[in-house]
Amino acid sequence: MAPLKLVVFDCDGVMFDSKNANRVYYNHIRETFGRPAMDEEELEYVHMHHVMDSIRHLFRHYPADLAQAEAYRQTLDYTPYLQYMLMEPDLLEFLDFLRPDYKTAISTNRTSTMASVLRIFSLADRFDKVVTAFDVAHPKPHPEALEQILAHFGYQVDEAVYIGDSQVDREHTEALGMRLIAFKNQALPAEYHVSSFMEITRLPILAEVGKGGK
Repeated sequence: MAPLKLVVFDCDGVMFDSKNANRVYYNHIRETFGRPAMDEEELEYVHMHHVMDSIRHLFRHYPADLAQAEAYRQTLDYTPYLQYMLMEPDLLEFLDFLRPDYKTAISTNRTSTMASVLRIFSLADRFDKVVTAFDVAHPKPHPEALEQILAHFGYQVDEAVYIGDSQVDREHTEALGMRLIAFKNQALPAEYHVSSFMEITRLPILAEVGKGGK
């Protein structure tokens, strides 16, 4: 196995606990059209999928509202909802640990909101490459975003690892054969499982190249 050179992050559920932000945001859209709040299945869906698919899913039983709901969504400023997002407490420490030995990237199904998230939480200069659902023809779980990231750095798949928390992430990495670190999800099939970022520093994937004891 080639030495690790690149760590790729999912955003929602990994870098941030964003379920409450998603709950407030999407429930606002549903309520605007006189529809009930999301159930737990719908919350799980929007947590893992990009916003266009999420709106289609949330209005699948209300097809007459779909076009207007999507148009309304495009007028919404996501910034007020960022207050409901919680950054993982050791994310910054882990990013400091990785630098400068490793490149860092994000592959996310977020769209236009990703830049605001990075700016407001002062993370924009912490990542060498960010790929959102807007940057690819086929969002996750399709592997296109990871292919784009690998091509950007000129790395092979075995020189990278992905940190994700969902079945979408498992399918995203599996298509390429990229190793997956399951974050706070012991039930997810993955090469490694952790409940915090700093646990990753003790994994063999980092220790094998001399960083694990840092």
